[in-house]
Amino acid sequence: MRVRARRDGAGAAGGARAAGDDAGVSTIEVVILAPLIIMFILVLVAFGQLVDGRGAVDGAARDAARAGSIQRDRSVAMEQAKTTARGDLDGVCAGTPDVTAIGDTSFRPDSLFTIQVTCKVRGLDFLGLPITKTVTSTATSPLDPFRRAVAD
Repeated sequence: MRVRARRDGAGAAGGARAAGDDAGVSTIEVVILAPLIIMFILVLVAFGQLVDGRGAVDGAARDAARAGSIQRDRSVAMEQAKTTARGDLDGVCAGTPDVTAIGDTSFRPDSLFTIQVTCKVRGLDFLGLPITKTVTSTATSPLDPFRRAVAD
């Protein structure tokens, strides 16, 4: 006994369909959906860049505060904090990050050294789209209470 498939499109449900009614539909679906999928992926990449940039700015602020807090005077501490933050954020920021000292700026032993780092994080800059987001982070590191410091 031989079983043959019907070529007219009639299936088990009995619905007959003319061959070629859906010709080109999958091509149209791809043409419509492909740009939407690509845009969705680019949005995910941009958010990933933002999250990565936020983490980098947080880390740079922490490292800058620590690098500055182990120096002996405020001017050297600020230079060291700026150098550290710029080194950490190389390639992350569009431009140079802004590093400022906030709070108590006396630089006395047993006080706190607080640094604020502001950076314009690149979004889709690698695609030629100049989309940036300004991210600011603050970190504090204590100064050693038993060391001699030079106040300026």
